[in-house]
Amino acid sequence: MDIQSKKIELIQWLSTLDDISVIEKVISLRQQQNKDWWDTISENEKKSIEKGINDSENGNLLPHTKAQKLYEKWL
Repeated sequence: MDIQSKKIELIQWLSTLDDISVIEKVISLRQQQNKDWWDTISENEKKSIEKGINDSENGNLLPHTKAQKLYEKWL
């Protein structure tokens, strides 16, 4: 089944729904799809990413081989 057929099938199914909770879940899913991932992460995660960007811009980087050795027990 191609994507267009799936879309039509979903539209037809949605048009027959009477269960408001299912409709609200579909609406919620649609709203989540429109969110930027940046807006969904915590402040600590944002700070960590910004620190990594700053470190990179300032040349504070480790070679990949050193990072592998440092984290090998988790890889």
